[in-house]
Amino acid sequence: MLIDNVEVFRSYCLQKKGVTEAFPFDETTLAFKVMGKLFALTALQETDFRINLKCDPDWAIELREEYNSIVPGYHMNKKHWNTIIVNYEVPNELLMKLIDHSYNLVVKKLTKKQQLALNNLSNNE
Repeated sequence: MLIDNVEVFRSYCLQKKGVTEAFPFDETTLAFKVMGKLFALTALQETDFRINLKCDPDWAIELREEYNSIVPGYHMNKKHWNTIIVNYEVPNELLMKLIDHSYNLVVKKLTKKQQLALNNLSNNE
């Protein structure tokens, strides 16, 4: 799956267990949440396709140093969020890994009750 546009990004996020989509900030910022907790978002009306993802702070710094297309999270906590400008500088495999990483970071922080509820969902809920 080549994540090169909003629709493919959306499909990739929604295939994960417990993920919902919403517009919590405005009508043009699409957000993805797992069990109600934000892990990814994108602005639908930007000229460049960009996504914001949660990231381990140390890895976030390494990624920003290695890729010009990965910058501190726009309108987010700069320590924990990156903005990725999707322009093929960042390999697709890494982009998918970063989406998975963001999702997994949020899942790890869920309460035990939320994690149990997530585990009890089928993959397409």
